[in-house]
Amino acid sequence: MASATSKSYFWKGFRDGTPFVFIAVPFGLLFGVFATEAGLDVVQTMAFSATVFAGAAQFTALQLLQDNTPTVIVLISALAVNLRVAMYSASLTPYLGAAPLWQRACAAYLIVDQSYACSIVRFENEPDMTVQQRMTYFVGSVTPITPLWILGTYLGAVLGTQIPESWALDFALPITFLAMIGPMMRTLAHVVAALVAIVVALLTVAVPFNLGLLIAGAAGMIAGAQAELMLERTKS
Repeated sequence: MASATSKSYFWKGFRDGTPFVFIAVPFGLLFGVFATEAGLDVVQTMAFSATVFAGAAQFTALQLLQDNTPTVIVLISALAVNLRVAMYSASLTPYLGAAPLWQRACAAYLIVDQSYACSIVRFENEPDMTVQQRMTYFVGSVTPITPLWILGTYLGAVLGTQIPESWALDFALPITFLAMIGPMMRTLAHVVAALVAIVVALLTVAVPFNLGLLIAGAAGMIAGAQAELMLERTKS
């Protein structure tokens, strides 16, 4: 694998990222529709997607704004939803940390759930890849997703409420996360974290401003970390 050219790794990444197009397009359409219903015009919607480039956080912020949630809560909630991206970055640092600064800056902007999911699996399975091959693969994995996310957002913003509810585009978000989380449930700690987060989210559904999700996320991470520590003690 070490003899493979960077170009070949770009196309490997492109191939691995292509299936997520079927999620990115309806997800982008849904956000465009949602944004226009929330009162944003096409230019504002496109600027939101291009600068933030974080679908889940964008949906969270818009939903809370529609509910007249205080600005501080909106910002905290959006940051909390995107906290996973910081963890993605930390996870990728051993593989991409030696790349030039400008490449790391581009990669930071392009880190999304799909590019991380593809890249971390490839990097773990092929530890002999060079830094340049890893970066090229990473960029390739997000190349089919990024332009179609932007295009989907534009079409959704233009079409607005003309898209029939029967299309059920609101399923794009949960399907995306289920598709990515499922293969990552490889240890008992992962399963414990997911189950605890689900239970706590259901128990705190009545908490104002969707703060129950923040509580559930924190509970899941704590439970997962404790489960991992217990497993390590058992092994030793």
